[in-house]
Amino acid sequence: MTRKSSSVTIRDVARQADVSVATVSRFINQTAPVSEDVAQRIQFVMKELRYTPHVAARNLATNRTNAIGLMVSFNIYGDFFGPMLNGIETVVGEYGLNLLISSNNLSLRGGHGGIPLGPNNTDGLIVYADSMDEADIRHLYEAEFPIVMVYRTPPEDLKIPCVNIENKAASFKIVEHLIKVHHRRRIVYLRGPEGQQDSYWRELGYRKALEENGIEYDPLLVLPGEFERHIAAMTITDALLNGLEFDAVFAGDDDAAVGVLGALRDSGKHVPQDVSVVGFDDQRTSSSLTPALTTVRAPTLDVGRVAAQQLVNLLRNGEAQCETLLPTEIVIRESCGCHASDY
Repeated sequence: MTRKSSSVTIRDVARQADVSVATVSRFINQTAPVSEDVAQRIQFVMKELRYTPHVAARNLATNRTNAIGLMVSFNIYGDFFGPMLNGIETVVGEYGLNLLISSNNLSLRGGHGGIPLGPNNTDGLIVYADSMDEADIRHLYEAEFPIVMVYRTPPEDLKIPCVNIENKAASFKIVEHLIKVHHRRRIVYLRGPEGQQDSYWRELGYRKALEENGIEYDPLLVLPGEFERHIAAMTITDALLNGLEFDAVFAGDDDAAVGVLGALRDSGKHVPQDVSVVGFDDQRTSSSLTPALTTVRAPTLDVGRVAAQQLVNLLRNGEAQCETLLPTEIVIRESCGCHASDY
């Protein structure tokens, strides 16, 4: 009579398969190869006895959690994070790993210390942008804990793999499109969060486009957008109430662009007749906005996929590409002033 799986131990499996406990352990944890004949025999006995390895004990034996962590700084379920998360989950699933996600609010933690994901519950981390401060990153790096950073480059003295997108050239091109094709000269740039790397490079592209087209930089036209539609909407509403003159808006991302479109509409401004609006990311809904949003298409899904693969490479052989820079491209639609027949 076959015993219930709860009463079957690894010793029972070893005895019935006529192998040592160490051999069964090697087979289960894949820490060393066993012959095909032995593997089939162990697998047959495990199935016959309905033996299921205890996950906690297996992880303890291998010093692995079979999980990777994703550290983010705010809600990951918006239009931006969905594709990145899909890319990560695709790779994680291929390798039979689990994914743990944590929103690491540095302001609530008071800065350094007490990170929710790390060596105690994951085998490695994907760290998004500003979700972890430099002191914590250094601590994990010095402990030789595998990390891959996305949308952020590591400190110069730390050899941590990172996955980024091209920001500056695309921002230059989309702003120059506003200048050369639509003759806009008072162009607002809505920044992302303070210190955010993507926002910094997009602003450099914006400023370069102004400079190369003979337009003087006006700091009054660089305003907070925070990559957040409600903040962007309030910023544009306040700018109009305060009499700021502008004929175009380069929103730091598409979510901010949605807020801009709403604020302009509520203020009686017409897009693109009165004000051109462009964004960055090409989120899922950007083509269905009214008017359809001219923006920069970023490979957000690929960022997640590549980052997860780099982390798996680190876990498997200790090597990964130092930096991956993924290309972006401009997508012309109607919000800048182009007609559907133009693209």
